[in-house]
Amino acid sequence: MGQNHTLDEKEPKHQRRIRYKGTHPKNFKEKYKELQPEQYADAVAKIIQKGSTPAGMHLPICVKEILELLQIAPGQTGLDATLGYGGHTLEMLKCLNSKGRLYAIDVDPLELPRTKDRLERLGYGSDILEIKQMNFSQIDQIAAEAGSFDFVLADLGVSSMQIDNPERGFSFKFEGPLDLRLNPHIGYSAASLLKKIKLDELQDILIENADEPHSGPIARAIISNIKKGIALSTTTELQNIIKDALKFVPKISKDEIKKSCQRTFQALRIEVNKEFKVLDEFLEKLPNVMASGGRIAIISFHSGEDRRVKKSFKHFLRAGVYREIAPDPIRPSAEECHVNSRARSAKLRWAIKS
Repeated sequence: MGQNHTLDEKEPKHQRRIRYKGTHPKNFKEKYKELQPEQYADAVAKIIQKGSTPAGMHLPICVKEILELLQIAPGQTGLDATLGYGGHTLEMLKCLNSKGRLYAIDVDPLELPRTKDRLERLGYGSDILEIKQMNFSQIDQIAAEAGSFDFVLADLGVSSMQIDNPERGFSFKFEGPLDLRLNPHIGYSAASLLKKIKLDELQDILIENADEPHSGPIARAIISNIKKGIALSTTTELQNIIKDALKFVPKISKDEIKKSCQRTFQALRIEVNKEFKVLDEFLEKLPNVMASGGRIAIISFHSGEDRRVKKSFKHFLRAGVYREIAPDPIRPSAEECHVNSRARSAKLRWAIKS
């Protein structure tokens, strides 16, 4: 007897991918090959070879150097404090060789399930990998479950898939909501922050969080527009205000204006996510979750982060808590920077628990 199907039971019609103008897709959603690296490995490889990061992906930085520093052995327990796309996590799992346990945490509720699914499809399930959505300032909570860690990695950079997705509002290069939150479900957006901030507070944020040399004119222009009732709700609107504020600065170049845009977005992102505060909490708690001889590797991407890591490591070295720390930061090789331009500003520091 044949089966009868109602209209609702029929399989949905195949939806064609979004079409784009020209020979190459420009918008995030049109980059269907980059957003499906498993299906278009050859196309993605060509993009990486040209020195670009495919949209929706993140290339892990200093992998070789990190693995050499952490000296991961089967049977150990470790923590990736910033899961992201899972590139570092995958390499650390390979070192464990199905023996031991790796914990991985991330504050981003949008990217975390995608990464978890990706790693599960590669064979890394809950028997060896425990993934949790939480801020790395809460490492004491995960250590209460896991016990002491033999190795810990923290990559403090924003992931490429967060930067490249216009809907997240992390970059002035793409039109999108002025949000900048790593977890868009909590706290307030950058747009909300700017609506209520005072001039001196904004200027301090630009200086402290990004060392912005043109903090004065940028802060004054932003506050002036807000007082006029001009809404700052998109990345493009903020970018235009910054450009207008700086075009009358003597001898300023287009490249310098671009860098000021980058620094302003960085400063607001750090403020919205309280990144320095949670980093300080993480660094303070870190020695207490490490096993004797445990190894730590931290990648930072700007001076404010690196100063905090360096200061913390030196403090605990003098106190005898760490037996050894990096004398100087390790920088990515020229070859890596060629393949991944986003690695250029990275600094890797390490410490070993006494």
